Amino acid sequence: MDTRNFCIIAHIDHGKSTLADRLIQKGRLVADRDFQDQMLDTMDIERERGITIKSQAVTIPWTGADGTAYELNLVDTPGHVDFTYEVSRAISACEGALLLVDATQGVQAQTLSNMYLALEQNLEIIPVINKIDMAAADIPGTKAQIDRDLGLDSGGALAVSAREATGIDELFEAIVTRIPAPKGDAALPLCALIFDCHYDPYRGVIVHIRVFDGTVKKGMKIRFMATRTEYEVETTGVFKLALAETEELPAGSVGYIIAGVKTVSSVRVGDTVTGAENPCASPLPGFREIKPVVFSSIYPVDSNDYEELKTSLEKLKLNDASLVFEQDASAALGFGFRSGFLGLLHLEVVEERLEREFGQAVIFTAPSVKYRFYLTGGEEVLVDNPTEYPGAGVIESAEEPYIRAAIITPAAYLGGIMTLCTEKRGVQTNMTYLDEKRVELVYDMPLAEVLFDFYDRLKSTSRGYASFDYDITGYRPSELVKLDILLNGKAVDALSQLVFRDNAYSRARTVCERLRDEIPRQQFKIPIQGAIGGQIIARETVNALRKDVLAKCYGGDITRKRKLLEKQKEGKKRMKMVGDVELPQSAFLAVLKTKDE
Repeated sequence: MDTRNFCIIAHIDHGKSTLADRLIQKGRLVADRDFQDQMLDTMDIERERGITIKSQAVTIPWTGADGTAYELNLVDTPGHVDFTYEVSRAISACEGALLLVDATQGVQAQTLSNMYLALEQNLEIIPVINKIDMAAADIPGTKAQIDRDLGLDSGGALAVSAREATGIDELFEAIVTRIPAPKGDAALPLCALIFDCHYDPYRGVIVHIRVFDGTVKKGMKIRFMATRTEYEVETTGVFKLALAETEELPAGSVGYIIAGVKTVSSVRVGDTVTGAENPCASPLPGFREIKPVVFSSIYPVDSNDYEELKTSLEKLKLNDASLVFEQDASAALGFGFRSGFLGLLHLEVVEERLEREFGQAVIFTAPSVKYRFYLTGGEEVLVDNPTEYPGAGVIESAEEPYIRAAIITPAAYLGGIMTLCTEKRGVQTNMTYLDEKRVELVYDMPLAEVLFDFYDRLKSTSRGYASFDYDITGYRPSELVKLDILLNGKAVDALSQLVFRDNAYSRARTVCERLRDEIPRQQFKIPIQGAIGGQIIARETVNALRKDVLAKCYGGDITRKRKLLEKQKEGKKRMKMVGDVELPQSAFLAVLKTKDE
């Protein structure tokens, strides 16, 4: 049986999952009564948000126009920039890619970057124009963009409507005729790429592989080359929505193996699987460790739930190998975990999964990036937690991570977006008019500036039409200070932030104002202060609840009233000395909100 391995790549919301649904229906993998939208999106969050978080594979049977039977291995990929590494591994498991372009939106930032990933792997790219049934569809304009922006031949572009199932048969024919059959020699030693994995509570880790050379079968001893661990294969099979067992996986096929692996962290996406007795000469290229770029601390709302939170995070890590966490403690919030994430979307997904799947009520501290400090003694330290700040007196210089941001926007919104990028300390390095209506802007900007409200404000400024993609380019010198928030004269370590010096005042004012609105009033005044070292740079006050001690004095001498007021003042002063201010959970959430909320 002939095999074709292909993936679907596109920008967010260009219709990847909908097109995958139509291909699955045409291949009769699921009965119409059992069908539901987003068949390959298995998580509730993916369905609700309409995004793909985990790449999924499925084998679709198809009979060509000439009567040849084919097995089409489809890998559906995420579109969001946070999961680019997962996309790159999925691409390297294929010989061809369907590059999906929305007929109403045109070529966007992630379309370009995903196409370059596919070109690096020498994939056969078939441009597909989707959503042709929409009233706003501009097929000639989209073809012109494919020619000009992507450098592909728009003559070979297929026009489809994934929603209406228009042009799907022609797409199947293009897949079997234009995408080359996989090359591979079953006689050579086993050489297979791990492009994904998932955890099954009964079977352990199910490893998704693409076999390039050799054959993998039950009972065979295999080795993971990056971790140097060895296992015995219990089951092999292919993906037919459910797992379908097979006797073996020969060269060129995509499928799964179960080998008694207990934790997802034992399996590295991008690693090479080979035979333990007869290994291949060298691992497949492209493997790299996934490095988190955004850091935040997670604390349980009730400190008694610490052990439950620990268990929940360990279970979540079984399904998400890119989640990194270690123990952390805060004077304000008790024991918790310092966690690393691939980006802000990854952070949001982890937060939602903890709350939904594990029933955890959690507090996330303000997200931070990893800063580099050079100390006066010649030492170099990396800091992602404000509590580990070395102190202004011992720091020689500081550096922060920078990104190269590519923004594609309609020209009408150019002014607002340029203002936003400048406000976020961006430096424009390039501006290209892609056509009369669209502009590509390239900015160098600090990663920390993107963390808070950049993406939300970009979408609101451009009415949702601008697309954003970024690559981390390295570290650059910066003026960094530690901003402490003091409540009643005491620093709250969970609210501390490392900020750019020129932004410290506005950040401190914003935090103090939000806390003033969230902290309940006490019997005494509560000062909320923002401080850099010993210098107070912002202050707000929560006024005291006041008992009317003069209510019983009607008429009488003024000295009597003064005596009562002085007595009250002394009592408030004494109360302030011993009084503790409890921060509600809403106060931590308010600090993280964007300006417009």
